[in-house]
Amino acid sequence: MAARAILEVRNLRKVYRQGGLFGGNAHPALAGVSLALRPEDGKVLAIVGESGSGKTTLARILLRLVSADAGEISVAGHKIVAPGERTVDNRTLRRLVQPIFQNPFEAFSLQLPLEEYLLRTAINLGDAATRGDPVPAVERALAAVGLSFSRVAGKGIRAFSGGELQRISVARALIAKPLLIVADEPVSMVDASLRMTIVNLFKELSNRLDVAFVYITHDLSTAYYLSDVMAIMRQGELVEFGRPETILQSPSSDYTRALLDAIPTLDRRWNI
Repeated sequence: MAARAILEVRNLRKVYRQGGLFGGNAHPALAGVSLALRPEDGKVLAIVGESGSGKTTLARILLRLVSADAGEISVAGHKIVAPGERTVDNRTLRRLVQPIFQNPFEAFSLQLPLEEYLLRTAINLGDAATRGDPVPAVERALAAVGLSFSRVAGKGIRAFSGGELQRISVARALIAKPLLIVADEPVSMVDASLRMTIVNLFKELSNRLDVAFVYITHDLSTAYYLSDVMAIMRQGELVEFGRPETILQSPSSDYTRALLDAIPTLDRRWNI
């Protein structure tokens, strides 16, 4: 029997309306998108597209931050999005899927020390043992991203660089032991010198832990380097889907070829 898909998206649709509830212009953000990440494919799905492609709308629907108009999303057989049907509750969702957002400086408040966020996550989403003693779970998650509890304890966001804060965001996501982490443009607000550190962290974690990633980006080079499967989106539609080396070395879509042509200095052998 084939293993269940880690992520399965079926005919997902979302329309935004401008100019009022009962009129105005309809803008299809997602026009029937279907894709899947299966265990035999690997553990990292990159979704690539320019602004307005629908990639972030897909991520926000997956995290249930935005509602879908139609379609379904399942994670390991658990139905998490299905308009008009029964889906998992919010706590189950957060134990299945965790987010990492674009701007790490907006992921935490200025008012609280960072360990408070980590400890609360362990208490709210951990198992019974973790809820009784959250510190070991926080220590393990921080160690997984190359940090220690003592480095974080008692400090606010001003004590950290953007790269460190993003690693703390990853640790926070790992505490719940999710099956899937959705990372929406996670390196775009990080210093250029540190971007590959975060990308390499995702690659290491996907290899070492039982967690898969959806990596949302406009950057073809990091998507190729990190992903096992790649989706190219344009104006709410899926224009390419498959192995990254196949897509980028022999693209079938004019749009993908245009994206490649817009990066003339890239080595077309895609060795990074």
